[in-house]
Amino acid sequence: MGEKIRIGIVGYGNLGRGVALAVPQNPDMELVGIFTRRQPGDIEAPDPSTPVLSFDSLDDGRDDVDVLILCGGSKDDLPEQGPTLAARFNTVDSFDTHARIPEYFAAVDAPARAAGRTALISTGWDPGMFSLNRVYGEALLPEGETYTFWGKGLSQGHSDAVRRVPGVAAGVQYTVPSEEAIDAVRSGRHPELSTREKHRRECYVVLEEGADADAVKEAIVTMPHYFADYDTEVHFISSEELRRDHGAMPHGGFVIRSGTTGGSHAQVVEYRLQLESNPEFTASVLVAYARAVHRLNAEGQVGAKTVFDVPPGLLSPKSPDELRAELL
Repeated sequence: MGEKIRIGIVGYGNLGRGVALAVPQNPDMELVGIFTRRQPGDIEAPDPSTPVLSFDSLDDGRDDVDVLILCGGSKDDLPEQGPTLAARFNTVDSFDTHARIPEYFAAVDAPARAAGRTALISTGWDPGMFSLNRVYGEALLPEGETYTFWGKGLSQGHSDAVRRVPGVAAGVQYTVPSEEAIDAVRSGRHPELSTREKHRRECYVVLEEGADADAVKEAIVTMPHYFADYDTEVHFISSEELRRDHGAMPHGGFVIRSGTTGGSHAQVVEYRLQLESNPEFTASVLVAYARAVHRLNAEGQVGAKTVFDVPPGLLSPKSPDELRAELL
């Protein structure tokens, strides 16, 4: 094996911890640093030998990092960090505000292209693996409908958005799919389902002392891109209840393409994820795409990229010969 791909992590919340656990599972990679806006001494990495450094020191070791994995939130962190860091490093991120992906792509593409860097945006499982399966389904069954269901599970991005509402001390959000809607799609029918008919959202919130519960609830249920289009329940609970009942991070979901082929036969294609740990699986996807970004940059393919631009073989540590022999 040649030189290892040197990975840096920016941001050390749940996703950052997942990346730190995922990198050692890949023998062709090494974790060379965790960069944080918190006090570095307050962070314990899974491997005590991993350097934990200040975010402000990123440029000091620029030549020691092949790919930075950005683990901040999509609401406030990535819109600022993505374009800025893509001008200095090869990057991978999980920006997941679907409606804003085109503008985020443009914001990252220009600085990355100018600097000769490669920046893979919006990967994970949705956007990411689910996105790929939506493309596969539509390409293979051009006459039909694509349906995406999420959950039941804890959404990191939506939970982060809840926690940033003024008056919220802590909180989580669960996405809950409609079983009736899933059954209708699996039957081969092509039902027309509104956003509200497919899912609902449940929020469990710990209020800051003195916060106005009604104002917090209103800010959550009317939040564009996150909650405004859904039936959203907001439950106010204690810190103890949050720790006791909502500490795990399961998630998952389905992408279903229901279509008809030329002989008028119904065809249903389904891709499913069932995850005990949303952040650890998302992190594993980011790490695989970091390998691809390193290879793309070595080939001179610069600028912003999405999962649609990455050949599947670049995700694997195996050689093309090995892939053909073992997996084709």
